[in-house]
Amino acid sequence: MAVLLCGLFLGPTEAQPARPKVFGVAHYSIFVSDLAKARAFYEDFLGYEEAFTLPKADGTVEVAFVKINDRQYVELFNEPNKGEGQLNHLGLYTDDVERMRQYLASRGVKVPEQANRSRIGNKMISVVDPDGHTVEIVEYLADSWTGKDTGQHMPATRISDRMMHAGILVGNLDAAARFYGGILGCHETWRGNALTSTTLNWVNMRVPDGDNHVEFMLYKELPPPDRRGSPHHVCLVVPDIKKAVATLEERKARTGYARELKINLGVDNKRQVGLFDPDGTRVEMMEIDTIDGKPAPSSTLPPPR
Repeated sequence: MAVLLCGLFLGPTEAQPARPKVFGVAHYSIFVSDLAKARAFYEDFLGYEEAFTLPKADGTVEVAFVKINDRQYVELFNEPNKGEGQLNHLGLYTDDVERMRQYLASRGVKVPEQANRSRIGNKMISVVDPDGHTVEIVEYLADSWTGKDTGQHMPATRISDRMMHAGILVGNLDAAARFYGGILGCHETWRGNALTSTTLNWVNMRVPDGDNHVEFMLYKELPPPDRRGSPHHVCLVVPDIKKAVATLEERKARTGYARELKINLGVDNKRQVGLFDPDGTRVEMMEIDTIDGKPAPSSTLPPPR
């Protein structure tokens, strides 16, 4: 396991590095088997634009960066998944990735020898969480592709301008909480369960220096790869779910989306609609406020394992 959850022993005169800020979810990177179909869903249907692409050696697109806002993207990896579901990696962003690298090393996390510049020009490192998910930690730079694209590729057609959370499968709640909470500084804001469940199903871990969170999707038995697209998901917030649905219903690309746009009330008392891209990755469109303006109580059920 690439992540060690115990701290390193430091000498009496060695001060442990302070944790840099963690502002939020930077991107959610997923494999797509048909880039044209994925573009039709995220761009034509949901109304987003690509900021830029990275090419493969043969000149075709390797990664398409679909822009939600200046700090959040969905990255479409134009290649078959690795047999482990559609998730490629989760991205978080910080104010100092080199200090983050040193800090994580001091907490026993296996890190690269140095921070590198990505192909789009931002500083980054990659680590692995207790469930084997790759977590890319990014420091946005002004001279990077994202920096130079500030204020661009954010059309009025965007169904949402904010990713509220990204969901990842978690098998051991304590281990995940130690990594995302004890090390990265996220704090729990809510936990919930499905109405028929006898165990806890979800835990929301808000980033320490921002307004979005990572959602732990708990399981007793790991779903098969072709069933992971629902727990591995992104949440896009909207002020009025009925207006958002009406907007999507009127779009020309609606004819290419076969599913019903059904509004449901979640156990967190927020109206939501479950959308699925062509490869089955879920996009949860949700109102930002509860229906009565009051927070839903947290579940007291035990974790599934």
